[in-house]
Order: sequence, then C-alpha cells, then structure tokens
Amino acid sequence: MPLALLALAIGAFGIGTTEFVIMGLLPEVAADFGVSIPTAGFLVTGYALGVVIGAPLMTVLGTKVSRKRMLMVLMGLFIVGNVLSAVAPVFGVMLAGRVVASLAHGAFFGIGSVVAADLVAPQKKAGAIAMMFTGLTVANVVGVPLGTFVGQSAGWRATFLIVAGLGVLGLLGVAKLVPEQPRPEGVRLRHEIAAFRNVQVLLAMAMTVLGFGGVFAAITYITPMMTEVTGFADSSVTWLLVLFGLGMVGGNLIGGKFADRALMPLLYVSLGALSLVLALFTLTAHNTVTAAITIVLIGALGFATVPPLQKRVLDQAAGAPTLASAVNIGAFNLGNALAAWLGGMVIAAGFGYTAPNWVGAALAASALALAVLAQILERRSPGTGQVVAASAPEAVAVPAGRP
Repeated sequence: MPLALLALAIGAFGIGTTEFVIMGLLPEVAADFGVSIPTAGFLVTGYALGVVIGAPLMTVLGTKVSRKRMLMVLMGLFIVGNVLSAVAPVFGVMLAGRVVASLAHGAFFGIGSVVAADLVAPQKKAGAIAMMFTGLTVANVVGVPLGTFVGQSAGWRATFLIVAGLGVLGLLGVAKLVPEQPRPEGVRLRHEIAAFRNVQVLLAMAMTVLGFGGVFAAITYITPMMTEVTGFADSSVTWLLVLFGLGMVGGNLIGGKFADRALMPLLYVSLGALSLVLALFTLTAHNTVTAAITIVLIGALGFATVPPLQKRVLDQAAGAPTLASAVNIGAFNLGNALAAWLGGMVIAAGFGYTAPNWVGAALAASALALAVLAQILERRSPGTGQVVAASAPEAVAVPAGRP
C-alpha cells in the first residue's frame, strides 16, 4: 500500500476523533457554558447535519481544483473549526465551530476514497479505501477514549486543540505524501450529478443509510441499555465503546480484504448477520458477557459493510465518482440521525431500552433486501450501471477513480 494512504488515514483519525469525542464531553461542555445536556446535544446533531450538507457542497466547490489541493483545503477547514471550538467564548460560537469542522468530513472521505482507489491496482481498490477508513475506526479505539480522558482531566478545550493538531499533521501528510493529480478532464459538474440517475448508485446509498443506521439505532442508546438493563457501572461504558471500536477496526479490514474478491456476497453475509445479531441483542443485553461480545460483533459486522458499499458507489458511478462518493459519506451520517430518531421514538413509547435493537435489526434487514434487489436488477441489465454518469453527449469516458 502506498505511503500516501497513511496521510489519508491520519486525517481520517482526526475527523473520527472530533466527531465522536464530544459525546463523552457533553457534561463538561454543558456545565462550562451553562446550558442543559439536551441543548449541548445540538453539538452532535449540528455536526451530523453539517456532514450531510457539506459533503455535496464542498465536493461541488472542489470541482475546479485538483483532488490533492481540495483535500488540503478540507483539512484547513477542519483545523479552523476545531480551533474555533476550543476557544469559543459562548455556546453559539462552539456550535459554529463544530459545523465548520463537519463541512470537511464528507468531502474528505469522499474525495479521499477516490484518491485512495486511484493509488493502487484495480484488484486492491477496496483494500486501499479500507486502509484510509482504518484511521476512522482506530479513532474510536484510541482517539475518543484518550480525548475524553484529556477533556475530563485538563478541560474539554485542550481536547479540541489536540484534535486541531492532528489536523495539522494530516494537512502536512497530504501535502508531502499524496501525489498531485490533475483535475479530471471531460468530467464536469453536470456529469457528476448525472451519476444519480443510475438506480444502482441510489440503491447503494440507500443500503448505506439503512445498513449503518442499523448499527447506530443500538449504539446511540448503549449507555442507558448497558447501565439500566445489563447492570454495568457507568465507568464501564467507556471500555464497552472501546470494544465496539475494536470490532469496527477488524470489520473494516476484513471488509476491505474480501470486497475486492466478492463484493455482493460480502454484503449479503455482513448485512444478514448484522440483522440477526441486532435482533439477538435484545436477549444478550441482559448478561454482561454476552452483551460485551455482541457489541464487538455489531462493530465488526457494521463496518464490514463500509468498504464494499463505498467501492460499489465508485464502481457504479464510473467516470464521475467524486460527488457520488462524497454524498455516500453523508448517507452514513443520515443513517445515524434517522436511526437515533427512530430508536428514541420506541424508547419514548415505553418499549424499553432494548427496543432500539429491533429497530436496528429491521433497518439492516431492509438494507439486505435492497442488496438482493440491486443484484437482480444488475443481472437483468448487465453493464448499464457504469455508463449513466457519462451519458451526456459531450462527456468523455473516464475510468472510475482515474484523473
């Protein structure tokens, strides 16, 4: 694997840390600004919405520059957003800082996926994408627990300054290690948008929303579930999330390895198993050992879908993959928001803290159904998925991921 992937992974590590570390620091932030915990929760919601909006917006703005330069601009935005959060005098300024940082998230992973795939041979593309996403998964094992510890010990502002420092490392890494790639010739914004006329691209994004949404339906409410149902102490939740992160790392690497060999079979297995494990979580959550094992499996199976889903979008949007790739990253966050909302609804309806697991199982099963439908349609109309993006008369056929 090229050394340039390390620079992308470092950027991904910083982005993953800043996205999730706020969840462990909400009480400190709320107390410092004198707001309630639900109000402080807008720092999570605002970031997620910023990713959904920023992914296509920043990708469109970046169509006039090279991918390397756009990656550097995005890391610059990430740094500014985290510094603004660290020095924010009032809550509104911190919320603005979170939104600024989130604007870099979707486009960085979207453009980074295209760059990573372009750095390696065709049979290694999913593995290269997985290598970049390893930074995101490792963030949940190392960055988030360490950032939470620093924030609780030295103040939450120190955490965001450190994360900004990670952004500086990522920026320098991209500038030094990522090769300069000229802006793709013959592919204009309207060609990128045309990719969304491809039903296979839309199906892959819907699988992303539902499949990864299944994971977050359960994980969003993991703290009350583990403390109120399983019987873990509050202090144990951090280590349970570390187990979840370890599962994510393993699933991401396995997904990257096998997606290059059998992409659709991998999706069938991972989504089917994820649906089953989430359904069983309503039972295993009542025992400390089985609950811990289930959390690892949810992380592994959930992230095993990430490299194949991202690669499928790249494959199906051949000739104009950048915008589709970035929007698919936003789809992950849209799934997170949707699942958290549905999970909260069933809890509020009085079905208990394990009820979101059934929601997650239903979402994952729906994603599996879409995967089967996509395969059926592809077999009926082979080869159609990779020409839609370049269907305009003046478009030039460009291989997926090539500048």
